[in-house]
Amino acid sequence: MARTPQQIFESYIHAGPLSRDADALAETFTEDGVFEAPFVPAAADFPRRLVGREQIRSAMAAQYERGGKAGRTPNFAKSSYVLHTTTDPDVFIAEIDTVFDGEGDEGDTTASLVQIFRIRDDRIARLRDYFAPDVID
Repeated sequence: MARTPQQIFESYIHAGPLSRDADALAETFTEDGVFEAPFVPAAADFPRRLVGREQIRSAMAAQYERGGKAGRTPNFAKSSYVLHTTTDPDVFIAEIDTVFDGEGDEGDTTASLVQIFRIRDDRIARLRDYFAPDVID
């Protein structure tokens, strides 16, 4: 039985942002899966386009090792998301508000983003991740 968009999204979130496991994250993609981050500047450490599980695995491992902005940790209890299905059963959209805990006098920061998922054989065939790199990195 095919997995639902909710199940696929939760697997992706668990493997990536929650556990920061590049191997598990890569396995949520098809062998020829594509991860695109169109808003990432051309000169950034993180590539705008990754093709195939191995490229996704190595780039995400490097990203997880670098970490995000110093002292900022996503607070998943405060964060939220909404999934939208489309007329194409292989495409769904995630609207995400990720809250990063502030430190000291600095208040929380919310990063809003949109991800568009295209699914094939219960895995992510293509993910377009529209986020603001200056807020996330």
